[in-house]
Formats: sequence, C-alpha cells, structure tokens
Amino acid sequence: MTFLQFPGGFQWGAATAAYQIEGAYNEDDRGLSIWDTFSHQPGTIERGENGDVACDHYHRYRDDVELMAQLGLQTYRFSVSWSRVQPWGYGAINEKGLAFYDRLVDALLEKNIQPAVTLYHWDLPQGLQDLGGWANRDTAERFGEYAALMFERLGDRVTRWITLNEPIVFTLMGHLTGRMAPGIRDIRIAARAIHHALLAHGRAVAAFRASGRAGEIGITNANTSYEPADDRPETQQAVELARDFDSRLFHGPVFGRGYPGSVLRYYESKGAPFPIEDGDMEAIAAPIDFLGVNLYSRARIEPAPERGVGYRTAAPTLPLLPMGYEAAPHALGDFVRWVSKEYGNPRIYITENGVCDNTEPGPDGAIDDHVRIDLLRGFLVGLHGAIEEGADVRAYYQWSLLDNFEWAYGYRMRFGMVYTDFETQARIPKRSAAWYSEVIRRNGVELID
Repeated sequence: MTFLQFPGGFQWGAATAAYQIEGAYNEDDRGLSIWDTFSHQPGTIERGENGDVACDHYHRYRDDVELMAQLGLQTYRFSVSWSRVQPWGYGAINEKGLAFYDRLVDALLEKNIQPAVTLYHWDLPQGLQDLGGWANRDTAERFGEYAALMFERLGDRVTRWITLNEPIVFTLMGHLTGRMAPGIRDIRIAARAIHHALLAHGRAVAAFRASGRAGEIGITNANTSYEPADDRPETQQAVELARDFDSRLFHGPVFGRGYPGSVLRYYESKGAPFPIEDGDMEAIAAPIDFLGVNLYSRARIEPAPERGVGYRTAAPTLPLLPMGYEAAPHALGDFVRWVSKEYGNPRIYITENGVCDNTEPGPDGAIDDHVRIDLLRGFLVGLHGAIEEGADVRAYYQWSLLDNFEWAYGYRMRFGMVYTDFETQARIPKRSAAWYSEVIRRNGVELID
C-alpha cells in the first residue's frame, strides 16, 4: 500500500449543527426556530420525529468534547442556534444561551481543539419568519447585528467563522420545493430568499471586519461535482448550465462576478426577479478569507431543452447510498479542482464530507461501517490528488461526529462516526472512528493499490 501524506499543518476535524444535535429546544429561554415549527407539523418529517431532544448535546457537551479529544480531533465545526442567543432574532439577548456557547468554546480550547463557528445552519428564529423570513430584506440586517453580537462575545477565542451553511439548500428546498423549513413553495419568494441570504453573508463579513477581531471568515455551500453524461458538445453546455444554477449562483456573487445571466433570465421569465438594490452586489462581494466546501457526491448531466433550465440529471451509474447519492469518491477531488480553477485558487476548507452508512451494532456491540470507511478513504485520496496539483486546501471536517437528526429524514439516516443510541443517548464509536483517528495521527491515508 502507498501512504499519502497531507501537508504539514493540515487540520482534521468533524462537524455538526445546532438543531441536529443540541435538543433542549425549550430550555433556558431559547426561542423557537423555523425547524421547531416545521418539524412539529404532521407529515413534514419521516416517522413524525423532531429535534426536541436530538443528541441532547446541550446537556452532554462536556462528554462529547471529551470524545472528540479521544478521537484526536484538531478542530470542531459547530453552529450557533440563533434563537438560543436572540429568542426573536432581534432585540433581546439571552445570556443563558450565550453562556452555553461560552462553555462549549472553553471546553474545546481546554482540549486544544480549535472551534470553527457557523453562524447560521438553517434554523431561522420563528420570530423573524413571522415577519417574512428570508423573503424580507430586514432579515439580512438582523443577521448582521446577530453576527456582530457573536463576534463580540466569542471573538476573543474563536478565530474561524462561517457565515451561512448551504444557502442553496435553505433557500431552494425551504422556499421552492418546500421539503425543508419553512416549507414554502413559491419561486418568487425563493428568489428573494437567495438574494437576501447572500446579502446577510455580506453584512456579517462587514461586521467581522468592523469588529477588529483576529481570525478569518468565509461561507460554505452544498456542492455537487457535475459530469457530462456523454461526450456531445451540447452535453458539456448542459453541465455548465447546471453549474450556473448551483455553484455559480451562490459563489459568483461572493467572488464579485454577480449572478449568472442564465439564472437571472430564468427567474425573470417566471416573474421572480432578484430584488437587487444599489450597493447589494458590492456588499455580497466583500472579500472572504476562505471558501467552505461541502460535498457528498456527483451528478451526471444531460441536455433537456424542453426544460426551462436546459438540463437534467441523468440516471445514476454507480451504486446508491441510503440517501440516494451515488457512491462517487472521486467527486471531492474533482470538485476541488474545478472550484479552485474557477475562482483563482482560494483557500479552501472541506467543511462537510461524509457517508450515510446505517450499519447497526453487531452481536458483539461493534459497528463495522466498512462502506463509510471505504468511501471516506476514496474521498481523501481524491482530495490529496487535488492538493498535489495545487489546490489550497487547509482543513477537512468529516460529517458528522455523531448520528443525529437528519432533517426531513428524521433519525433514520446515520452519518456519524459515533453511533448515537437515541433511546439511551449512549455514544458508541464505530469502526470508522478508529480509522479516522489513525488518519489524523498519521496526517494521511493509505492508498490501497
């Protein structure tokens, strides 16, 4: 076997999100979020589940940090529940909620684990949704104020900040397909949500610069590595359209290139123009320090001139994982190469990459999640290749530390390297946890020839 060594100083970590693990949804003066509201509506979540308790991390965070230390994690990405620190999303500050994040950050630093804080991972305060949510321009301003609050409170210890997690998901799946909170199906509202979310990102970056705090700030998005289904020129054109409606729609404005013309024309044809005002695009394009990349798979693309967008996803040709993703470990390296070339080789953190493997404990209690290990190895091999070719990738966060509340799928889908028994809240490291610990210890991965 060949050992692939990652660069010196490369960081290894894991990631989670507040609503997926914290629980304690109505404790210590926390306000409701749109996910509290959405998950309590009949028919929205598989098996009628919700995040009321989740992994009970709010009460068990010290044990979880100890577990991170045992695994050897060097950095940990988590999100702040906005409604825990500002119950309405504006105005009154909840000191009890802020104190929780103080304690969590301090516990991480005691174990020499660098905190990486995501300000928004989908859980908008319900108080802001009642005022229009992301369709309301004021939400971007409230987000800037919330960001400034967090920089003031945690910025003496936290030096890595992510403004938004996966705006493509919470804008489109939350406001176009209705599959995610707040469950809206309206393209006009979706267009407003996209623009206001990116404006919120810009407001947060401005607040960070104004704070004078040391550190770095960026944004992370859900990405797919797009591949042509065949070698026809029109198929390659369809791939570029797919990138317009996915990657470039969210990356283009951040990197000062604006919205793709194909996307603007499509939304305008549907009576859903983006509500751009003077100065917005300059605000969105405020320089960032890194780009966060979340990636799980690829998609094969073929032309579809009969569709307004001009493309569609072709039938998969690789084995499918429980979430419906193709098992495509080459996709991570391929996407990193593309995005590095597209945007001038920015600093990149892989802020999420992982595998859904629903293996249950065996008779001996061990959890042999070999599918996860094999695919993670493949992802890291591809990532190493992209770095060798010049991509500036500095860190990798596996999704996820724990099995958790997987949004509309409830608790059925397991992405954790640590098994969560949701009845007892026991944490059981899987075989993949031991494997990842060895990757961290050696700062590299074995290439099985």
